[in-house]
Amino acid sequence: MGGQSGKWMILVATIWIQAFTGTNFDFSSYSSDLKSVLGISQVQLNYLSMASDMGKALGWCSGVSLLYLPMWVVIFIAASMGFFGYGLQWLVIRKFISLPYFLVVILCLLGGCSICWFNTVCHVLCIKNFPTSLPLALSLSVSFNGVSAALYTLIANAINPNDDTLYLLLNALVPLFASTLTLIPILLRRLPLQPINSADSAIHHDSLIFLILYILAAFTGVYLLFLNSISSILHRAHLLLLGAIILLLLPLCLPVIAYAREWSSPSVHYTSRLKNSSFIDPEADELHKELIGKDTAAAAATCPTTYEVPVIEKEGCFGKVIMEKDRLTSLGEEHRAGLLIHRLDFWLYFVSYFCGGTLGLVYSNNLGQISESLGYTSHTSSLVMLYSLCSFFGRLLSAAPDFLHDKVYFARTGWLAVALLPVPMALFSLAASGSEVALHAGTALIGLSSGFVFSAAVSITSELFGPNSAGINHNILITNIPIGSLFYGLVAAIVYDSNEGSSGLDQSLLKEATVCIGRKCYWQTFMWWGCFSLLGLGSSFLLFIRTRPAYDRSERNNRCVPPPSSSDNQILLCTS
Repeated sequence: MGGQSGKWMILVATIWIQAFTGTNFDFSSYSSDLKSVLGISQVQLNYLSMASDMGKALGWCSGVSLLYLPMWVVIFIAASMGFFGYGLQWLVIRKFISLPYFLVVILCLLGGCSICWFNTVCHVLCIKNFPTSLPLALSLSVSFNGVSAALYTLIANAINPNDDTLYLLLNALVPLFASTLTLIPILLRRLPLQPINSADSAIHHDSLIFLILYILAAFTGVYLLFLNSISSILHRAHLLLLGAIILLLLPLCLPVIAYAREWSSPSVHYTSRLKNSSFIDPEADELHKELIGKDTAAAAATCPTTYEVPVIEKEGCFGKVIMEKDRLTSLGEEHRAGLLIHRLDFWLYFVSYFCGGTLGLVYSNNLGQISESLGYTSHTSSLVMLYSLCSFFGRLLSAAPDFLHDKVYFARTGWLAVALLPVPMALFSLAASGSEVALHAGTALIGLSSGFVFSAAVSITSELFGPNSAGINHNILITNIPIGSLFYGLVAAIVYDSNEGSSGLDQSLLKEATVCIGRKCYWQTFMWWGCFSLLGLGSSFLLFIRTRPAYDRSERNNRCVPPPSSSDNQILLCTS
């Protein structure tokens, strides 16, 4: 399968992979059962959660593997790690086998690695097939990772609504089945055949299809958000699961329509010579290069080639030094790892992510104990689903800067700062009130914020520190996830364990494991987390102020576009 139909089929395949491999979102659904069976403390349970997130620190392994191994082999390795990592945990939680604690930690690490490997495969597929629409393709694909918890809840309710241990079994089997199914279009995919037509027309056509896919994705999220709450009855769960599968199959209509158009339209011609990873007519390619050269020369003559960044004297107040030290002058400059860690912008970005997206992920990992301590144990699955779906909508919203670019321009780092605003609001509200309404509202706000950060981070890393180095640089950035999982989780676990002795429960029922009941279990944790989120918000604002001139300069250069006339002496105009 090649041409336009092939690339859209690949995008549908990445959507399916992401939708069924976000297994880290349902940890809270079975964490209490796992804690009880293993007889461990909250601190030890936090180490299991951290081990799952540690897979992010090993993400570079998947990238290296793709350099030397076929795509299908890397997908099979990812599925195998998840199968053994989650499958053996399911045997432990069902008491079929008994394993020491350190082996369970390794199994959690395996499960976390499988998620990272799947994500890398999806990123590479989007990069290869959508070079001109990469932010939109990545955002759409990554967004569906947020519906995993809702889909798993539907499947679990369709089998047995009262068995929380099913999540581990589903985590082992569903990604294996989904990845095997998606191997078909990946293996059949040939190199893209590019039609000899207007690039602007092709980009406009792609944008229209992306808009349709985003509308369909939003409808899927709304469907899962509002109907999942009534899926606890077995026959309803069956019907709702069937509806969700149909919604996931609907995007297949687009590659089918594109494939039909390729065969039915006589006006679209393809050549058979490989050039620059695509089949392009050599003569047309040379003409295109000549025109590009002329347009570039005209642009140099009519458009400003420099956009001076205002410089503030470094002598003086400390604030001026912070705002001007090693300031980026343009977007897309390549930064090697050695240079990256010496840039102040990177560390502001690192702190923003650490105190925003990572904090939201740790919150989701603790949802099981949070809902249990507040007396809403029966709501754990619905809270996990709510966080997952709001994360999904947050990831979809990360595409807003690209859709609104022509009408409303705002630096992507500015969108990042706006996205971090709900986190301190939600955490301080949770600290002030332990009501059910506050819990659901706070979970939704944190899910929206963290989802936006997770999806937008890939594009921000590419823009600030270079697209060619984005793979390595982004893996350096997300090392903050296991660090944050350990740090934030340890803070929560220490506070939890220090209060559980006063809960007045019969602890013999849980062997060595204990349960803390009451607002005191997480009140201090929410306060501490809220303070750290304010630090992240401040860092994101400083990053926006420092990088805004570089974004403005890039936008000024990008608005140098050819006029619509077909005059022989065509020049480029700079639009304001």
